Amino acid sequence: MTHKPSESRVKFALNAPIATEFADAAVLAELAKDAEAAGWDGFFVMDHMVRRQPWKSMIDPWIAMTAIAVATTDIIIGPMVTPLPRRRPSVIARQTATLDQLCKGRLRFGVGLGAPDDEFTRFGESADLKLRASILDESLELLELLWSGEVVTYHGDHVHADGVQFLPRPYNGQVPIWVAGRWPSKGPFRRAARYDGTWPVARDSAGLSVEDLAACVTTTNEYRERAGTQDRPFDVCYSIRTDESPDAESIDTIGRAAEAGMTWCIEPLDIAELSFDQQRARIVAGPPR
Repeated sequence: MTHKPSESRVKFALNAPIATEFADAAVLAELAKDAEAAGWDGFFVMDHMVRRQPWKSMIDPWIAMTAIAVATTDIIIGPMVTPLPRRRPSVIARQTATLDQLCKGRLRFGVGLGAPDDEFTRFGESADLKLRASILDESLELLELLWSGEVVTYHGDHVHADGVQFLPRPYNGQVPIWVAGRWPSKGPFRRAARYDGTWPVARDSAGLSVEDLAACVTTTNEYRERAGTQDRPFDVCYSIRTDESPDAESIDTIGRAAEAGMTWCIEPLDIAELSFDQQRARIVAGPPR
């Protein structure tokens, strides 16, 4: 039996790289404009520092998202995902609030520990996962406090704020936070349960199975009940490749993932086997509804 996605529940998005042919903010803005016209619900960009050798062109995701925000009116945007442990939360608080005001509340803030490790070590920062997790937790706490518009004093082990007030606030007061993590690690999903969504990914290149997605959703929902956040809206992202066009197998996978709890189906645009023109054609063809 073929499973079909529920249009009332599942939203469809693209996740664009910021390197190689995509390393141009104006190009990404045009692609996002195409995506909005074709009926996609979201257009996200990756957040990396370097492309592996041989070195490739790469641009800043926040400037790219600003161009995207100006070029579009309705589509959801955001970084998928920002490695918050290598970002200053004070700077991120300003960037997110400013961008969210610009796009009138269309921003979603994807966060995670960051990968690969050498994006930390090449710049003299620690790749220790426990340290990065601790920095991430404190940074998220401070970020929400700074978004509140109140005077904030916060002294953690890693991040600090001393009697500061950040205005303007985000467009709707807060920016929804989606926490990414590698399943079956449990820490990222305990963290996600305190916020607004999650994006589980696999530990290897084989990808996350729908069965693993279902197990992750069940576990995360248990954490949400313990945290008392089970009644808050919560999004579950899942990455599915459809290449040049969705076939029966990918449509079935989308349907099964929706039944497992997926609310956002995200297609990557960094597929090595496809040319830039082929990937642009995929955008224009629209989502697999």
